[in-house]
Amino acid sequence: MTTRLDERWATDLTHVWCGEDRRASLAMIIDCCTREILGWRLSDNGSSKTAEAALEEALVYRFGALGRFHQPLALRSVNGLVFSSRHYTATVKAYGLTQEFTTPYTPEQNGLVERFFRSLKEECIW
Repeated sequence: MTTRLDERWATDLTHVWCGEDRRASLAMIIDCCTREILGWRLSDNGSSKTAEAALEEALVYRFGALGRFHQPLALRSVNGLVFSSRHYTATVKAYGLTQEFTTPYTPEQNGLVERFFRSLKEECIW
């Protein structure tokens, strides 16, 4: 549990259906204190570039620009291929953020994002 704005952000990636036979990847960043959606990116692939774009959108939204940030900010995610890739971890490190990974098979540790995705998918069923 966080008690301070921008102490910890949660991120994850999910697939959403776009039409009858097409799906897209949605990356999301949420502040764990305020539960505010800070950044998101929708793309046709679930690459680390999609997650990185959502992160950069969140940083610009919250701080007004990209650059190295010196206040402690943890970025929590699952330990999947996207978030543990060399490209993504280098980006996180370049901005001065700290990565936290959830324990495998415990999605409740990233419950804010997981619940958002669940609600989104429940609302989008026709």
